[in-house]
Amino acid sequence: MANDELIPHLFRTEYSKITAVLCKLFGFENIEIAEDIASDTFLSASELWGLNGLPENPVAWLYTVAKNKAKNHLKHQAVFHNRVAGHLSRSTEGMEWPEIDLSAGNIRDSQLQMIFAICHPAILAEAQIGLALRILCGFGIGEIADAFLTNKETINKRLLRAKDKLRVEHIKIEFPGKVEINKRLETVLRTLYLIFNEGYYSAGNNITLRKELCFEAMRLTHLLLENEETNKPAVNALFSLMSFQSSRFEARMDQQGEIILYDEQDASLWNREMIEQGEQFLNLASEGDKLSKYHLEAGIAYWHTIKADTAEKWENILQLYNHLLQLEYSPIAALNRTYALSKANGKAAAITEAKKLNLANLHLYHLLLGELYTGVDNGEAKSYLEQALKLTSSAADKKIIMQKIERLAYLDNL
Repeated sequence: MANDELIPHLFRTEYSKITAVLCKLFGFENIEIAEDIASDTFLSASELWGLNGLPENPVAWLYTVAKNKAKNHLKHQAVFHNRVAGHLSRSTEGMEWPEIDLSAGNIRDSQLQMIFAICHPAILAEAQIGLALRILCGFGIGEIADAFLTNKETINKRLLRAKDKLRVEHIKIEFPGKVEINKRLETVLRTLYLIFNEGYYSAGNNITLRKELCFEAMRLTHLLLENEETNKPAVNALFSLMSFQSSRFEARMDQQGEIILYDEQDASLWNREMIEQGEQFLNLASEGDKLSKYHLEAGIAYWHTIKADTAEKWENILQLYNHLLQLEYSPIAALNRTYALSKANGKAAAITEAKKLNLANLHLYHLLLGELYTGVDNGEAKSYLEQALKLTSSAADKKIIMQKIERLAYLDNL
């Protein structure tokens, strides 16, 4: 791999590891120092590797340079306090510096502890996601802005506010106590779930970025599985859900980044290894007697890996949505449940249920009714689709709706 490809690759995989360890060492009050040292390490690599060639072990080189830069920072700080501030009672000579441990075990522990720190209840949900992408996934400000379909200034302000909150609240980078870990784990799982969904469902055109959001969410979720304290059924269920969804990644978008609807996907492009992985972790999630939303959504995703349009499939999906809505209501889940009802019990029953939802401000509500009325009353179908077109701001959704309206016109002309 050439320098111009290797360094960006290593930045993605190693920057977050270095930052997590250094941030744990310096504390959140010095988070920018940890980020600066990690960034400066990669700047040194880009300058020196171009002149001297690749080192024998690039990752070990990065860790060594990061350690040296961190030690130099600590020495400079000590000299300042000794000579200028006068806060040190002894000379810095012979001083023992804290160990900068970049071993695999400490990196893993530091990242896990960082996840729990970032997902502290004092931090707003949108800021938790931004901090996780920045500190734990190594995403640049521009990439995070693209992920949220906003600008760099907005993301910078959001992250600065979150970092200030971490300092003011004196949040420590450590595992919460055993009593609190389950409560905090729910927040962690929600954040990882939202990161994954941002990649999987976002209408952004950067396909590579979308996939990386999903894979980073999976990587962090797997870290939880590797730790005995956090290897819980709900974590296995979330990882199962992510595996099932990721299995259809290659089939749900064309080369231009346009969404391919489920019914039109080429099932031969579905990743069988990811599906089997999802099944494995769904089985592991079955331990215990607590059923989470991730169990139910993983079950729904499992049935969607079966392409055959059978009554058994849609009845199971319908029942899973029934449980999900009882556990945690959401308008999208309600709409999806209504679609499953149409497949299991017919369009007439689904239309009756859909009209009870009272979601007229959502374009997806009108899109669903347009779909349900197609072939039943094409005039009604067109009216709902036109309303959906007015309500959506998504270019991808506009294209899908226009295609459905054109198909109705074609059917009417037959």
